[in-house]
Amino acid sequence: MSAAIAPLASRRKLAEVGLPLDVISRTAAREKNRRIGHPCSFHVWWSRKPLAACRALTFAQLVDDPSSRPDLFPTERAQAEERDRLFGILSRLVEWEARADERLLAEARAAFEYSMGGQPPPVLDPFCGGGSIPLEALRLGLPAVGSDLNPVAVLLTRALTTLPARFAKARAVSGGDQTSIAPDGALSADVKFYGSWIRDRAVDRLGGLYPSARGCAVHAWLWVRTVQCPNPACRARAPLANKFALATRRGDRTWVEPQIEQGRFRYVIRTGADEIPTGTVKRGGAHCLGCRATIPLEHVRQEGMQGRLGADLVALALESSNGRRFAPADAEHERIAFAATPAWTPDGELPERALGFRVQRYGIRSYRDLFTARQLTALATFADLIGEARKRIREDARRAGMLDDGKPLHEGGEGATAYAEAVSVLLALAVGKLADYASTLCSWMDGQAKLGHTFVRQALAMTWDFAEGNPLSRSTGGYLRQVELISRVIDESSVPTTAAYVVQHDAKHPHPAARSCVVVTDPPYYDNIGYGDLADYFYVWLRPMLREVYPDLFATHLTPKEDELVAAVERFDGDRARAREFFEGGLAQAFAQMHDVQDPSFPLSIFYAFKQSVADAEGIGSTGWESMLEALIGAGFSITGTWPMRTESTSRLRSIGSNALASSIVLICRRRAAAVSAATRREFLSALRAELPTALAHLQRSNIAPVDLAQSAIGPGMAIYTRYSKVVDAEGEAVPVREALSLINQILDEVLAEQESDFDADTRWALAWFEQHGFDEGEYGVAETLSKAKNTSVAGMVEAGVIESRRGKVRLLSPDELPDNWDPATNGRLTVWEMVHHLIRVLESGGESAAADLAAQLGSRAEIARELAYRLYTVSERKKRAQDALRYNALVQSWPEISRLARESGARRAEQKTLFVGGEA
Repeated sequence: MSAAIAPLASRRKLAEVGLPLDVISRTAAREKNRRIGHPCSFHVWWSRKPLAACRALTFAQLVDDPSSRPDLFPTERAQAEERDRLFGILSRLVEWEARADERLLAEARAAFEYSMGGQPPPVLDPFCGGGSIPLEALRLGLPAVGSDLNPVAVLLTRALTTLPARFAKARAVSGGDQTSIAPDGALSADVKFYGSWIRDRAVDRLGGLYPSARGCAVHAWLWVRTVQCPNPACRARAPLANKFALATRRGDRTWVEPQIEQGRFRYVIRTGADEIPTGTVKRGGAHCLGCRATIPLEHVRQEGMQGRLGADLVALALESSNGRRFAPADAEHERIAFAATPAWTPDGELPERALGFRVQRYGIRSYRDLFTARQLTALATFADLIGEARKRIREDARRAGMLDDGKPLHEGGEGATAYAEAVSVLLALAVGKLADYASTLCSWMDGQAKLGHTFVRQALAMTWDFAEGNPLSRSTGGYLRQVELISRVIDESSVPTTAAYVVQHDAKHPHPAARSCVVVTDPPYYDNIGYGDLADYFYVWLRPMLREVYPDLFATHLTPKEDELVAAVERFDGDRARAREFFEGGLAQAFAQMHDVQDPSFPLSIFYAFKQSVADAEGIGSTGWESMLEALIGAGFSITGTWPMRTESTSRLRSIGSNALASSIVLICRRRAAAVSAATRREFLSALRAELPTALAHLQRSNIAPVDLAQSAIGPGMAIYTRYSKVVDAEGEAVPVREALSLINQILDEVLAEQESDFDADTRWALAWFEQHGFDEGEYGVAETLSKAKNTSVAGMVEAGVIESRRGKVRLLSPDELPDNWDPATNGRLTVWEMVHHLIRVLESGGESAAADLAAQLGSRAEIARELAYRLYTVSERKKRAQDALRYNALVQSWPEISRLARESGARRAEQKTLFVGGEA
């Protein structure tokens, strides 16, 4: 008798049981380095999630896990085989090429449509940001609903999802001729055509402001800010520079050498192998190259606030057929730059204080102050040309035979009027991208000898030596380059003709269109990013260009911030308690709205990439995680699955000891059943001790980065916490989330400490010594006492090559000091400590293939070495040894590839051995 079919609402989904995390993380990490055709090159947005992770998670939320279908898969073996089949679909689905593979996408749709026996529900992202989640929902053939409070986010999501879908069947109207363009390339073709039209007219109007030099187009004008030296005997206009390097590539070392003559600086270009002079600005202040006097940072700030900071042109970066060349600055180029007079400038004052804003103290008080007069002139000219292009496109569309219903884009128009507006939106976004390459915060990237951009980080930080790009050029920093990048994204979006519904909306209030949805979202990370203030940088330029096209988005002077979900203390007069209360209350309201619209047959999923540890009398906690979890639990959700996905940049020193993760922790949640029991604190701890070790072992097998292990452990720990209606202490008081997180961290430390039992005595000694001294020296007597406790000896560890002992001092040998000819096969006293540090040495010197060769020689012992790397990372982070932590983290991050290559190496060795034995026979 076959098993009964479980009702849809009770079936567990694949996302609640298992995911091929290695594959998802590997493709997501590769995607972070992709630019051409990827939405990250469409326009700036912060903390954009990889398409691969969004696609994988959406699919896994909809398809049944085989264990929920005993009617189809009655045995564990059958369930495992079906799960492997689904993993196979997922593993192919996350590859970059899958976005245009209609056969594969159809296979994925068939899998989840079969699971639900009908039409799948819409996917809702109430914090749509850059649009990755709605875009991937559309790609999977799902209805998509996106919303965001920030109008720039809504604009980007509409431009990515609704415009290509609405005009997917349109023919290009370039120049009034529709005959030569394929139907599927209309928007992209017209963006390129009218982008060139705009650029040509900009050349006519701005060409005199951007002269060539030595017969070459100028890629960038390189400037250095100046301040009057406070030394009364000097009073020179001292250059303020972080660096004087122009090119530091191999075989091309070029720099600027400042020389003072009669109290004025001039700048000479030097090349060769000589040492490049360092800059004049350090963290605590600057110095004058003329008299060597110290220039306090406070003096620089005071001069800035009085509008007395200047700028000297120091060099020109030229575009030539032989690559980048440099020419010395001349007075005529400097005169032309200062002679520019913008017709208008953007409105908007910078916030007095805001997350990531560091420029106000230097006299930069409005958004217009972030640009030179020439940059303002160019950006205003391009912005004006957007309106002219819109009229031209509409006329060309009519002449090409496109019907014109007169309805604008925001009213659902699909004729010539709406089409002209759609193309102009994409052209306006190219101006927004241009602004990212056209401020006085753009640095010069000497390693690549090219122009940098403003938002290298999610901040507006002071740049002392800056690069002014050429918006008329065809290279980085030019308008045509931005047009080309946007058109490539449109070309490669490959979304169906069903448009997403995207609206500006506050997630704390009932949604105007969402009903019975599957929620996939990436909510704000407490106080990590101030989206509203950052987005104003682009909003002040986009508003004049697009106010007529999207009056709903550009009705306000700046982006709305009063209701923005961010725990920004600056908005609450420095009161952290009020900021936290606002964030927690708002997030609780948002989760309550999600609870109301979430289809109970499916789980809800949340990306959360926030890392924060705060120590106080109650222990170590995480305010961001506490706030998010309190809100989630308060809204009636329980956690049914947690998965780390490598969605952020990896192997960064910034990740060590900062609020930055290499991975997002994905929480899979369900509506909590009403009839759940309470638990005592003791019962909660017992459950943690029983279940957390298995969960952590799974995380380590999934190769979660050590930098993220503690944050990842929150998931399985809170899954236990939220299975109860509440957890109470001995006095009957509820155990708060803060205390639960502290208990999870406590058990995590216990589990990691228990793993030490797998290590040999020498390694246990080295681990204890490393915790106290790192790779620094310590007293011999202390080392000898510790060795007795660990059942080893100092002499034996010297012989093993673990430590150096001389003159009454002992220290561990670092990877850089280990011998290159180390062979584990001939080592008479092999330790796990040696394995880890030789693997690091080989990885750093020879890459993953060399490390794999060594791992193949170590065999199964290599896995124990990886366990030690986790432990050593935890110690290094706690002791704030960033460089050591980075090395251990890098080893674990590289482990999947090292293991793969090691297996191949081992197979080759076995084959060679078989051939050799067979040949002798």
